[in-house]
Amino acid sequence: MPEPKITQPMIDAYDEYTHLTLDRRGFMEKLTQLAGSGTAAAVIAPMLAANPARAAVVPETDDRITTQTITYPGAKGEMTGYLAQPVGQSGQLPTVIVIHENRGLNAHIEDVARRLAVEGFMALAPDYLSPLGGTPDDEDKAREMIGQLDAGDVADDGIATIAYLQAHERSNGNVGAVGFCWGGGAVNNLAVKASSLDAAVAYYGRQPDPSEVSRISAPLLLHYAGEDSRINAGIDAYRQALEAADKNFTIHVYDGVQHAFNNDTSAARYDEQAAKLAWDRTVAFLKLELT
Repeated sequence: MPEPKITQPMIDAYDEYTHLTLDRRGFMEKLTQLAGSGTAAAVIAPMLAANPARAAVVPETDDRITTQTITYPGAKGEMTGYLAQPVGQSGQLPTVIVIHENRGLNAHIEDVARRLAVEGFMALAPDYLSPLGGTPDDEDKAREMIGQLDAGDVADDGIATIAYLQAHERSNGNVGAVGFCWGGGAVNNLAVKASSLDAAVAYYGRQPDPSEVSRISAPLLLHYAGEDSRINAGIDAYRQALEAADKNFTIHVYDGVQHAFNNDTSAARYDEQAAKLAWDRTVAFLKLELT
């Protein structure tokens, strides 16, 4: 059969499934109605989801970097993380925390850490599900576990991660954070809670309570997808609070693209042009603020 057309209601149904109240069975029933048949729905569902088999942008074997899985002290217990560093670069390095989506620490987020290492950063992607035993292979289970996390505990683990990187022998002491989806919201919250954070980049992340925005000290770079009505509903209040508190921030809204437009493992939602522009802006921002 020809490749089916993916419509906005299909993407909205997937967003409801992965972020709100729709379960897997309910999602497939709605997708079947939208697609016109179970056969078409079975083809479309993997296109909407992330595909871990898609090739990495920076392979683990890339000789420009070195990677390792590490453990370090979290706020209440041991955290596991994926650490990527450039090789052949003398001196101390700017450091970046890479905060995963609601699927937990997976191959795509590890790839993002490697991309930052190629750019000259020491990048640490923590597994924020470490307190619950770590990220499982089952994405539905990972999302369920993410829902069990307390936002205050997540911020505390972020603060502990900042402290770990500040003290690292290869660190220049400057620590930024970049996060995607759930991780974008975690970055916004970390910026509120952590005066020790030096730069924050949030991709389509939930905004913090406007009443807490005055506590932010890190400069912010905020990326949003034009077709992401759920998250974008909070932009105006966030902008107004940031302006009222005279904070250093930049907001970019990428017209016509979907939530998760940066995730190149999701065929239906990835937008190459917007992803490249946002990434170039992210790297330039982090270099400006952390080096």
